[in-house]
Amino acid sequence: MMIFSSYFSQIAFYKQHHINKTNSLSLFSFLKKKPFFSAEEQEKIVHAIATAEKQTSGEIRVFVESHCRFVDPVDRAAEAFFGLKMENTAARNAVLVYVAMKDRQLALLGDKGIHEKVGDVFWNEKVKLMLSHFNKQNYAEGLVHIISEIGEALKTNFPYDEATDKNELPDDIVFGR
Repeated sequence: MMIFSSYFSQIAFYKQHHINKTNSLSLFSFLKKKPFFSAEEQEKIVHAIATAEKQTSGEIRVFVESHCRFVDPVDRAAEAFFGLKMENTAARNAVLVYVAMKDRQLALLGDKGIHEKVGDVFWNEKVKLMLSHFNKQNYAEGLVHIISEIGEALKTNFPYDEATDKNELPDDIVFGR
């Protein structure tokens, strides 16, 4: 224990005397989480959500985290879906795009309204499409593409009605742990 406390005392001394003098020096920069997407990529993903939702009463959310807490990413997607209260949309037409980046897992979860319209085959095709992008390390592009395709399915089955439609859920990316 003496070694650790001494070591950390030296670090505290170093930080106090050297880091304050040089703003660009970051002793613990390796501890900072690297963002999954650049600011530009995040903007593209959020723009894709907003664009898709302008044509439908449906809602799309993207949930990204490092690791999936469950063996099956669909179970984690369901937990996130209900945690985000996505089942509360009027037409039950919300879709969650779930990605666990470091575990390389993903899932699409559509609420009752949209699932009854498109079925399992649609979701399985879209997962394959996402995997084709992700296997090439094109994560942001893959998300933008899948959001667009989900938006088209929502538009077909739940078209936008200016008189009644309202944005029921935020158009953003939710970042988990």
